Amino acid sequence: MAASNVRAVALGGGHGLHATLTALRRLTDEVTAVVTVADDGGSSGRLRRELGLLPPGDLRQALAALAAAEDDGTFWAEVFQHRFGGEGALAGHAVGNLLLAGLFEVLGDPVAALDEARKLLGVSGRVLPMSPEPLEIVAEVTGLDGDLATGAVRRIRGQVAVASTPGQVRRITVDTARHSTEPPRACAEAVDAVLGAEVVFLGPGSWFTSVLPHLLVPELHDALVRTEATKIVILNLVPQPGETAGFSPERHLDVLLQHAPELKVDAVIADRESVPVPARLRDAAAALGARAHLADVGNPAAPGQHDPDALARCVREALGLGERGDRGPESRP
Repeated sequence: MAASNVRAVALGGGHGLHATLTALRRLTDEVTAVVTVADDGGSSGRLRRELGLLPPGDLRQALAALAAAEDDGTFWAEVFQHRFGGEGALAGHAVGNLLLAGLFEVLGDPVAALDEARKLLGVSGRVLPMSPEPLEIVAEVTGLDGDLATGAVRRIRGQVAVASTPGQVRRITVDTARHSTEPPRACAEAVDAVLGAEVVFLGPGSWFTSVLPHLLVPELHDALVRTEATKIVILNLVPQPGETAGFSPERHLDVLLQHAPELKVDAVIADRESVPVPARLRDAAAALGARAHLADVGNPAAPGQHDPDALARCVREALGLGERGDRGPESRP
């Protein structure tokens, strides 16, 4: 498997997916991003409510990450990410969100719209929605009464509500925005991309609102289970306030296994400094069928963010494409 033409698919959303894509573009031109479509906050939430369209924010982030990796794409990536100021109707909207909303309306097909945006930005990779329709995250949460000991479970709806909950998220499901009795549909092109990939990535990112939702869309879940691709999970550097506050690295994997017990993974990448007890992480990875790869993948200049070059090196190592250097990844069964 040559690094220059690995068919890679990365699933996630927001800043976490942005980090993976930025690293992957150092390894291959054949990158497909499969993006969550459950955002209901900020500019995306406004456009979703007003126009009934897919929330464009996470899709925009993925396009900008791929555009910035092109030789002449940095300027247009910055324009795509630019947010209007002031206090008027445009305040807070990103240029890319408005452009995507317009393409969605004109073309009537989110995949065709994203392909046109990709051409406009000169992006060689592809960005696809997880589903062709907006989705809603529903979480079972304890501790909302201020007393975790009672074990009382409440259901809360919406990505923003789940991401910012003061309680502890136990489990999530994904519903259609129409609250249909039918399960959410997967984007057919996303399913095909997963089945045709050589390597598939989950994470990093908001665990309950950006990573796990992909496993709860039946057709996409089945594709992730069936694909012959190497499957790699990239863990967050720090727990996120709200939905994963207090989570250990291994707890993230336990939750992944709980939501998708049939999923088998080949490798788990974690930052060496973010893993207090490596043996526990190795055991949790083994429960998924994976090896743990510990490396210095954090960015010293930006705490809480991955260093794209270091992450790319660790991915290369996990795929058996590179040589191990000093303080390189530690791989254990």
